[in-house]
Order: sequence, then structure tokens, then C-alpha cells
Amino acid sequence: MVVRVIWDHLVWVRFPAPRHQGRYFRPTESFMKKIVTIGGGTGSFMLLSGLREYPVEITAIVSMADDGGSTGVLRDELGVLPPGDVRQCLVALSHSSDMLRDLMNYRFQEGGLSGHSFGNLFLSALEKITGSFAEGVEEAAQILNVKGEVVPVTGTDTSLKVKLADGTVLEGEHEINTSKQLGKVGIKKAFLHPKAKANPRAIEKILEADLIVIGPGNHYCSIIPNLLVEGVSEAIQRSRAKVVYNCNLVNKRGHTDGYSANDYVEEINSYLGGDRVDFVIFNKKKPAEELLVRYRKEDSELVTLEKKAPQAKYRVVASDFLDKKKVVRQKGDAIAATRSLIRHDGHKLARTIVMLLEIGAYEKIFQEIL
Repeated sequence: MVVRVIWDHLVWVRFPAPRHQGRYFRPTESFMKKIVTIGGGTGSFMLLSGLREYPVEITAIVSMADDGGSTGVLRDELGVLPPGDVRQCLVALSHSSDMLRDLMNYRFQEGGLSGHSFGNLFLSALEKITGSFAEGVEEAAQILNVKGEVVPVTGTDTSLKVKLADGTVLEGEHEINTSKQLGKVGIKKAFLHPKAKANPRAIEKILEADLIVIGPGNHYCSIIPNLLVEGVSEAIQRSRAKVVYNCNLVNKRGHTDGYSANDYVEEINSYLGGDRVDFVIFNKKKPAEELLVRYRKEDSELVTLEKKAPQAKYRVVASDFLDKKKVVRQKGDAIAATRSLIRHDGHKLARTIVMLLEIGAYEKIFQEIL
């Protein structure tokens, strides 16, 4: 079943567009619906930037497997946990001034700090001062006037590893992200080393959630590492929340070549230990031809919406979720070449996710009308 999004009719009843919040409905915190997002990287930043405009309680659970670019250097030199993905989530949920938000994302372009973002240095310094990365994140959230909560999925200093079908072991998120062998050779096992136990706060938030949103983001380097943390998949299985998967727009060359939306869902469900995904958000809008040409040159293709397996329980929300703005890669970003040029529009995603919070009530009303 494919659900076609009717924005103004389905979202308006209880959660109108942000500019109309005060006119109709402004719930107190105790009555807010609770949304938990699971991911990392640019995908989480785009999604959270849209969700923060709605009257919902947001918790962003963030991967701790990143070891590329500025984050990787800080992990190696300072022995800190990876700050990059957390920084992006904090900035996305921040209600501080534009200047402070820009400062957190500012990336040095010369000298000994070349390639580092100010926000990464800031979070690493807070970890050193407080003695705890989680405490440092909490302090940063207060300084940045963050709406909601950003929760590291684990406090363990761990790394992502992938064992390929031919026995080759790729070590670290950066090596895995830049490898072109995953799709060709096949993955035998993805795992964290050392094993990592979930942050108790992350488990608590998952169990309290009304809606759990997975993705969008790099499939093997931003999404799966969260599900490999001990206790996370089990908590999602136990949670009463509906689970939404934001399907990626483009397959990553060498990783997910030829994947359809159904392939992604089946793999996510396999890590969750059962058919747990309830809704899939899928973009049906074609990107600009110039971008498609560029991606074809890199042997990358758009994710397709093929017919799902007969036994599949999820429902598809298909609409235009494409961000029309041109992506400008930051100067001094050591991993700029790996960042996607075709991205989701966080506000379109947010409107749909808020709608899905209430879809059960809407369907009951429609049944009574009919």
C-alpha cells in the first residue's frame, strides 16, 4: 500500500505548519508526543532542522562510530569520543543566534587547525573538562539552547568493522565509507570492536517514544552502527512506538549498488530482529538532470521503489521529499568529497513524520465517516 501525502488536510488538524502553531494548538511538554531519531551525519542534521519547528519532544540518538575527517584526528590525538555527528545534531536543534550556530560549524582552512570545525574542538574540550562525553554534550546543549536532547548511543570508545565474504576485514568507519568492495564482495558480518553497551539514556528514550525514526543517512556508516550497540535493537523491539524508516535517495557505490527501498527495509529489519518497520518514507521526485549526470559518472543510481515482498508489513509514504537548494561543500572539509549532493528536505520529512504520529487517529475518523 502506498500512502500519498496530502499535506494541508492531514497535518492541519492537530499539528499545523509552524507559523500557525500559536493560533490553534500549543501543547505543554507533558502532553507532547515523543519522537526519537536514530542516525548520524548530514541526514540527521537535515531531519532535525525540520522537526525542531514542531511541538514535539525530540531525542536524537547519535552514532559513535565516526572516525573520519576532523573527528578522526581528534579521536586519535586526544583520545576523545567522536564529536562530529553530535555537533551537527546540536546545531540542528539549537534555538540560539545564527552567529553561534555558524560558529559551531565554522571550519578552519589554514594552519595547524586546518580541517577542524570549531564545534568539534569545543565538544572535545568539554569532554576533557567534565570527564564525560555525555556530560559535555549536556553542557553544550544548554549553551546552544537546544530544543530536545542529543544522546550519544554509547559511551564506549568503539570502532566499526566489517568482515567481507572473502575474509577481508575493513577497520573503521572511514575505511569502510571509502571502500568500493562491500557491494561487490558481499558483507559477512558488521560489528563493533570492542563491543559497546547502549547509553542507558538512549534505551530510556526509545522505550518512552511514540515514534522512532531511523535515517536518512549512510547505511553502513551512520545507521547500522547504532543498531550494533548492545541493547538498542532489543529496546526498539520492546518499544510501543511506530517505527519510520527514511529511505535514502541514492545508493552508495560499492556499498548498496542496486538496492531498492525494500532491500533497505529488509536489512534494517534483520538488524532489529524482526519486521519492526511500520512506515517507509520514499522520495518520488526526480533530482535535477545535472546532478543525475554527475552521479552516473560515479556509477551511482537513485534508489528504486520496487514491489515489496508479499509478507512485508510496512506501508510506503511516497511524495516529493527532495531538497531543491544547491549543496555547497565547506572549504577545508577533509571528507567533503564523500558528502551527498542530493539531499532530503528536512521540513518536508518533518511534516510527514508529524502526520504519522497521528495517522491512527486519522484513519479511525475516516473509517467512521465512511
